[in-house]
Amino acid sequence: MSKRLLEARSVRVLVVSFGSVEGAQLWLEQTGCTFEMLMDSQRKVYRSFGLGSSFSKVLKFSCLMQFSEFGAANRDFPDFPHRLLEDIYQLGGDFLLDDMGKVLLSHPSKNPLDRPSLTDVLRAAETNSTSSEEKNEHLEQEL
Repeated sequence: MSKRLLEARSVRVLVVSFGSVEGAQLWLEQTGCTFEMLMDSQRKVYRSFGLGSSFSKVLKFSCLMQFSEFGAANRDFPDFPHRLLEDIYQLGGDFLLDDMGKVLLSHPSKNPLDRPSLTDVLRAAETNSTSSEEKNEHLEQEL
């Protein structure tokens, strides 16, 4: 359902991975993710958005507690061979850009479970859509 809501607002989702192609493919298969993936082995995209690694943020007690609750609820985690594990302390984020590359939503994650709500993403997309429509109406009135 979330994917349809995003597509209805012309939001294209790219998952960015810094790991190996083999590891990325395994992650896509195990998570059932159907979004397109961009490989960023040099972490240029990560650096351009100011993302880094943090042992203390990834292994924060509250984060570990949430992971343990997932295990207690029989929620499966991707099962990666050790040889495919890269930087497990890398923090990600969620960013929404318009067609011109302007950042509409910037959410660098504070820990691995920190993500914006779908409502926040849709609101940012809607705001951009409304702004574009208003600009187009203004231009039409000037012509």
